[in-house]
Amino acid sequence: MKLLSIGNSFSQDAQKWLHDAAVLNGFELETVNLYIGGCSLETHWENVVHDRADYDLERNGGEAERKIGISEALQLHDWDVITVQQVSQLSGIPASYDPYLENLAAYVRTHCPNAKLYFHQTWAYETDSTHGGFAFYENDQKKMFDRIIETTTQMANRIHAELLPVGTVVQHIRETVPEFDYANGGESLCRDGFHLSLDYGRYIAAVTWLRVLSGKPVKVDRFRDFNAEKTKKIVAAVNMLCAER
Repeated sequence: MKLLSIGNSFSQDAQKWLHDAAVLNGFELETVNLYIGGCSLETHWENVVHDRADYDLERNGGEAERKIGISEALQLHDWDVITVQQVSQLSGIPASYDPYLENLAAYVRTHCPNAKLYFHQTWAYETDSTHGGFAFYENDQKKMFDRIIETTTQMANRIHAELLPVGTVVQHIRETVPEFDYANGGESLCRDGFHLSLDYGRYIAAVTWLRVLSGKPVKVDRFRDFNAEKTKKIVAAVNMLCAER
């Protein structure tokens, strides 16, 4: 499977361990992330219109190889999967999607008619996040989560795309796995209040994508030097939540 993400640092988080996790599960997957930090759907669409080569091309979770534009990236391969997303602080604000999401989806489908389109659902910020965009949700993690879930479900349906429900899984693990209950002394799944932690946060996103894209339960296996019990709980949550969709 060849996968392209038109994204930002949040798709960078999701892709960091995705290729490695796929290898462990016997799933052949090549990933490419188009990275501009903090890139919104509005900016993605402006970059299409003006054919700007402003993105870092990141392959299989690695470092930037070169600059590239969306039009060139769509021609690199016969893509099987293409993902789109909104910038994190606007993910729960419906008005921020119009008309950019539908325009981008139509452009992708015109140029890559054989690719399946997925919508990457981002996650709510940590409870004590200092990100300026947290104010859109009254600096309340639960309010941000609820609005992201409602809005991303609506938008994915609008463009007939399947959700990659990372936000749902992250919140579930925060609320049900004691090791990640940050409010009660557990470790945060965010490294700076909004990006995912470099280990378990990014691992959650990777195995969520892998479970949805492969259509098969992720097998529990040791991953790098991560704690085995924590990875088992993460995988169990991912397999349960994604099977219910």
